[in-house]
Amino acid sequence: MVYATGADYAAYTGQPAPAGIDAVLARASERIDELLVGAVYDVDPVTELPTDPKEREAIARATCAQAAWSLAVGDPYGVAAAFSDVKIGSVSLKRAGDGGSGPARHAPDAASILRTAGLLPGYVIDQGAW
Repeated sequence: MVYATGADYAAYTGQPAPAGIDAVLARASERIDELLVGAVYDVDPVTELPTDPKEREAIARATCAQAAWSLAVGDPYGVAAAFSDVKIGSVSLKRAGDGGSGPARHAPDAASILRTAGLLPGYVIDQGAW
C-alpha cells in the first residue's frame, strides 16, 4: 500500500517530484506502516485507506515527510542503520552495533504529523537510536 503520490510529494515539499519518486514513496509507506502499528482508525474495505479525510491526509503528508527525509539523508531504503561505515571504492563495510547508535529509520516530521493527527498512541522510539 502506497499512501501518497508524486503530486502529493510536490505539494508537500513545494518542489517538483524527483525521478523515481514512486519507489521512494513505496519505501516511505513501509516506514509509515511501522509507525502505525497499533494505531486504530476506520478504513475503507476496498482501498484500505482511512475513511476520515483528515486521517487520510495526515498519513499522506507523513509519507511525503518520510520520503523527503530519506532522500535528504540519502537512505531511501532505511538500510544505513546496518552499517556504521561504508566506502564504495575497494568496498569496505563496517557493521553497526559497536555501541554507537545508527541512523534513524523514521523521519521526525512524519512521526510528529501522525501524533498531531491522533494516529500514534504515544511517542516513537526509533530503533536506530538503540
